[in-house]
Amino acid sequence: MNEKTMVADTLVGINGELKMFGEMIPQTEEPRLKQTLKDLRNKCEMSQEELYQIARAKQYYVPASKATEEEVQHVKSLFTQSVM
Repeated sequence: MNEKTMVADTLVGINGELKMFGEMIPQTEEPRLKQTLKDLRNKCEMSQEELYQIARAKQYYVPASKATEEEVQHVKSLFTQSVM
């Protein structure tokens, strides 16, 4: 297994953990457990960001092109429209 594959697999695993935390945190009522899960999620996010930066630097990952201002405004409008 090469380095690029290991980095990609690790990112997939971290993203799965982040999804898991996103599902668990809102369902937790006990304040200390909720805070512990948030702390773990934050550490996981920092690890994901560090690994992402390494992947970009080594050109293992090439992000999609940046959205145009029109695209950004369109998405913003979707979230700011009143829901009936």
